[in-house]
Amino acid sequence: MIDVTLDGERFPAFYRVMVPAYATAPRSGMGAARQGGRFNRPRQEALYLSADEVTALAEYQKDNPWLPPGTICTFFAKQLRVADLSAGFDPDHWVDLWADFAVDWRTERFGNGIEPPTWYMADDVVAAGLDGILFPSQARPGGINLVIYRSSQLTETQLCIYDPACNLKGILPPR
Repeated sequence: MIDVTLDGERFPAFYRVMVPAYATAPRSGMGAARQGGRFNRPRQEALYLSADEVTALAEYQKDNPWLPPGTICTFFAKQLRVADLSAGFDPDHWVDLWADFAVDWRTERFGNGIEPPTWYMADDVVAAGLDGILFPSQARPGGINLVIYRSSQLTETQLCIYDPACNLKGILPPR
């Protein structure tokens, strides 16, 4: 496993597009905890970010031919130790399980009724005391994503959202 510390040099910022109604809690990874995600089990908090705006939009759009309404935010992540899978699988650095990082986790979970191998990868990362995983985007070739575990427990120094005018505080939650 390649273990790196995010310092703001290689990735100065990360981006996320979210449903406007949930923009009042941009640091929360509880949405992904409802059903699980590519690199998180159900009930496991995981905040998914992208290393550039175009990838963030592609991840949000998913397979939809149209882009639904969304709020895009900039995040600064520093002092986080993460597994760096951004270059893809390399057997010199990763155990064989990680070769399946690009598996369609939804097909595995919902179509085949089995736990996707990426959930076991997440287990390994959390057990190693790391904060998350950098990984290639499936929605945009060449894009890089970051999943952060326990995001709501991180300090503002570790995970900061860029909102100088406090615009996100003015968005009302759904009634």
